[in-house]
Amino acid sequence: MDLVYAGLGLIILLFAGDALVKGAVNLSLRMGIPALIVSLTIVAFGTSAPELLISVKAIMDNAPGLALGNVVGSNTANILLVLGIPAIISGLHTSSCDTRKTYVFMLVATLLFIAVCYFGPITWVHGLILFAALCVMLGDQLFEALAHRKDAKAAALDVIEVEGADPSMPFWKIMMFLALGLAGLPLGADLLVDSAVNIATRMNISEEVIGLTLIAIGTSLPELATTIMAALRRQADVALGNVIGSNMFNLLAIIGIASFVGDIPVADQFLRVDLWVMLAASLVLFPFVFLRWNITKLWGAILTGLYAAYLISVVA
Repeated sequence: MDLVYAGLGLIILLFAGDALVKGAVNLSLRMGIPALIVSLTIVAFGTSAPELLISVKAIMDNAPGLALGNVVGSNTANILLVLGIPAIISGLHTSSCDTRKTYVFMLVATLLFIAVCYFGPITWVHGLILFAALCVMLGDQLFEALAHRKDAKAAALDVIEVEGADPSMPFWKIMMFLALGLAGLPLGADLLVDSAVNIATRMNISEEVIGLTLIAIGTSLPELATTIMAALRRQADVALGNVIGSNMFNLLAIIGIASFVGDIPVADQFLRVDLWVMLAASLVLFPFVFLRWNITKLWGAILTGLYAAYLISVVA
């Protein structure tokens, strides 16, 4: 039954997160907040809400290994699995993308996160450092986006380009989406974390392993769905940007905020293996970003195979 509850909790989290994004985006646009600001802030935070709730709940339930495992495992899965599977399906034409700056930001965030872990346990002081780095990177991206739109003499970002936006959505529906999201997220987090802890206890598996595998893969499903659709539509920039942005938010926002709830100890396994696997996975993207290689079907199979090998080693 714990597996059933874990699956139910994950489904609730995914739908509640989607509902919260739709409600928050449309309410913000109704209030006159520019669509560009909404896309860079509310959408980004909203899509990370399930991971954030899981991490906070895990710390409150004295299972911080789930929180850290979720973030580290999700970042590894985002690169090897979330880019690998869509590439197998149709290939990703990343040679036409210019994500060099955001990719460098992601590498800096990864190195900062690893450094913080080595000074662990991660406390609210470390959380402030991570969150400050996120604000700096978001501010730079916002400034660059506004400058680009000014140079191009473009109008404000079209509402339809923002994820979850619907200009014709009635106000009652906006409130319904907000209510469903706000009610569903804590419920889904409760079910998933409690059942994951029970599974780890009964099977004599550490909470870190559960976070690195079951929860990490589950919370990467929205990114996987988005990336598959982007690959089918030949939008490689969306696929690559989605992964890079998600990884930055996982490292800086989720752990940064979660550390305000309680200290997060860092298990030796993370320091010896998993953090370095996450960094290695991030460096795998280097030729696709800077040398403009396409992520072909062959490369997709290699990335997916590497992730499968990593999963086997973690479980073993």
